[in-house]
Amino acid sequence: MEAPEAYEIHESILTIDNVCLSYDGVPILKNVNAEIKNITRPGQKQGQVVGLLGPSGVGKTTLFCILAGLIKPDSGEVRIGDGFPMKRGSVGVVAQHYPLFAHRTVLGNLMVGGRQAGLSRDEAMAKSRELLKRFEMEDCASKYPVQLSGGQRQRVAIGQQFMCSEHFILMDEPFSGLDLVAVSKVSDFITEVAGTDDLKTFILVTHDVAAAIEVCDTIWLLGRDHDADGKVIPGARIQATYNLIERGLAWHKNLTSTPGFLALLKEIRDIFPRL
Repeated sequence: MEAPEAYEIHESILTIDNVCLSYDGVPILKNVNAEIKNITRPGQKQGQVVGLLGPSGVGKTTLFCILAGLIKPDSGEVRIGDGFPMKRGSVGVVAQHYPLFAHRTVLGNLMVGGRQAGLSRDEAMAKSRELLKRFEMEDCASKYPVQLSGGQRQRVAIGQQFMCSEHFILMDEPFSGLDLVAVSKVSDFITEVAGTDDLKTFILVTHDVAAAIEVCDTIWLLGRDHDADGKVIPGARIQATYNLIERGLAWHKNLTSTPGFLALLKEIRDIFPRL
């Protein structure tokens, strides 16, 4: 296991406070509590990458929608920073299949995001050009989505959301359907973008435990409680939070064969059937 790197914990930048939601009287989420704090590293910029894991049907999509401001919980709330309630548009949302405007170029897709965020045409153009440069896609500015690879479309989708949300990006199953090489490239890109600003924050909703451990610095495990007879009690909550920084598993490359990585992978996979 790698020794934990030096870091400092600062203010809360996102708080999930006692969130509950039911459908037709059946609890889906019950007393969900979690927090993301601003983590900094001496001498370099470092954003946050949080993974939300849990088995199918446990309520990840519902929590995803609440975090995106698309669904209002029955009780509790999600707050940004000093207490601003989450609302639609507060975070950028990258859906699983990176839906882009097929009839617009890459630059045009970014411009749409900027204009929807209230930027003037000149401001949107300048920010779009800046993002294309940062994402190393300047030569793709005049291409259409159909002319891009899956990885390039994902970059454009992330860039489009950064036109709207300066710091928060919520991603739904970013590793779904990708081979091992593609997963590694996506992980590297997320790490790279997170490292451009101390407040850049990715929340990845995924089934891929190995990929989450590889790219995240924190993992939330969503699951349901059981009664004394082992019967599921409706309503999921955060059952465990894993600090990968303290485990020496954050901010390092080539971790997948290390004892610490394999031990955590087994630990989480062993818990999954009981969630």
